[in-house]
Amino acid sequence: MKRLSKIILASTLLTATMAFAKDAPKDPTVIARVELMKIVGMNTKVLGDMASGKAAFDAAAAATAKAQLVAATAEIAAKFEVQATDPVSEAKPEIWANWDDFVAKAGAANAAATALDASTLDSVKAGMAGIGGACKACHTAYRL
Repeated sequence: MKRLSKIILASTLLTATMAFAKDAPKDPTVIARVELMKIVGMNTKVLGDMASGKAAFDAAAAATAKAQLVAATAEIAAKFEVQATDPVSEAKPEIWANWDDFVAKAGAANAAATALDASTLDSVKAGMAGIGGACKACHTAYRL
């Protein structure tokens, strides 16, 4: 029985590992885009958690998250300039068919991040609407 349990466990781990490997992007351009979007998401979450009360307001952490968000959103258009595809990419081909609109939406995300005042909880709360709206506008149009 012990041996059977070990075989089942090993089989489960192997299957899970294969599934994970299959779902990871392989194209270096897509990997770079995914990593950039992780930075955007991570820093948006830091600010959003403060704004929603899930995390205590910390002015230094808010300022750091804002700075990283501004830097990352400034890179969006450049990271998508090359039309690269990957089976697990969430980028719609419409990005490149509507390039000017995509760049404008990326610029709006950067403008919203830049405009956010990270000095007080109230100002973070006020700024999150702009960031959330900019992210949603782009994701609705250009993300699977």
